[in-house]
Amino acid sequence: MPFTLSEPCEYREEIKKSRFLTLALPLANAAQAQALLERHSDPAATHNCWAWKFASLYRSSDDGEPGGTAGRPILAAIEAQDCDQVLVIVTRWYGGIQLGTGGLARAYGGGAHKCLQAASRIALVERVMLTCACNFAELPLLKLRLVELNGVVEQEAFTANGVELEIALGQADIATLQRQLADLSRGRILLERKGI
Repeated sequence: MPFTLSEPCEYREEIKKSRFLTLALPLANAAQAQALLERHSDPAATHNCWAWKFASLYRSSDDGEPGGTAGRPILAAIEAQDCDQVLVIVTRWYGGIQLGTGGLARAYGGGAHKCLQAASRIALVERVMLTCACNFAELPLLKLRLVELNGVVEQEAFTANGVELEIALGQADIATLQRQLADLSRGRILLERKGI
């Protein structure tokens, strides 16, 4: 099951007098990666190497390090940790001692790996779109049950008789929510797949 980060995380390390700062950030969408790179890269550093992954999209950069020694190892760490919707930036301040291509790959990939390992992660659940309707008094309890099952309200429309909702919920939790809503409303609230 893929994971994303619940909050940014950082990891610091010194290797042969070079300082490395690894920053891992959650991504809301692929377009956000460039803005986060500009905000968190340090122009005074020797290198700002990075990689990001969002669903089937991914990018990486060695930022002046020898080809394949920074961006690809960072991306490999993202994939090894089963992360998605994540940007990892590893900033290096050169300390005067050459690390060699193997040393660079270990430093960049290792820093990304350690940072992601320590990060607070949340599972990415593929959600199904559903619709339902309830009366005004049932709405707070419906929302509470939905949050307990890691679901979200995508849209709500108030009508004269109550509220019509579009919700997103993991496939495995649909039967549980349907049972809870049936108990809550004496069988009146029914979940239906959107578009069926």
